[in-house]
Amino acid sequence: MYTTLAPTLSARLFPKVSRLLRDVILILSGSLLVAAFAHIRIPLPFTPVPITGQTFAVLLVGATLGSRRGTASLLLYLAAGIAGLPFFAGGERGLAYLTGPTGGYLLGFVLAAWLVGRLTEQGYERDPRTALLPFLAGEIAIYLVGVSWLAILLNDLGEALALGFLPFIAGDILKMVVAAMLLPAAWKLVE
Repeated sequence: MYTTLAPTLSARLFPKVSRLLRDVILILSGSLLVAAFAHIRIPLPFTPVPITGQTFAVLLVGATLGSRRGTASLLLYLAAGIAGLPFFAGGERGLAYLTGPTGGYLLGFVLAAWLVGRLTEQGYERDPRTALLPFLAGEIAIYLVGVSWLAILLNDLGEALALGFLPFIAGDILKMVVAAMLLPAAWKLVE
């Protein structure tokens, strides 16, 4: 698409703030956004993996902050949750939560933020015809790590797919489409 890295939406919105201050504020804000969306949680009776708003927030954080700040936001999010802040789905916290059935998805968030950020730095989210690509790549990253981890815990890839992937496809497609519609519109507002 583009050969040079484009400025991220966040850099465009805050051009006059010192870079270090902007980075700290944006990284902290990204982490808090994911933590807030983690509290949007719908447990499903047939799977240990709930529907949450986290994946939507992860996609937005990666897309608006770029690969470096997006990744830093998700690493901060994980560190805060491990340290005991109620940042994980349903207000969960601690290192033990990361070793449970949703731990792989949480680790996948870091990869997804980097990947979505990297693709948006190349300008894919600016054009409605290509805006879905970064978000699709992010979702694939989350599922790759999350379902793999769940398969290890369950010792069964088929069951991991049935419990940790198939029930979420429709909702995640909706999240991707909404994110893909928001970003080109946001760029039109700031340009």
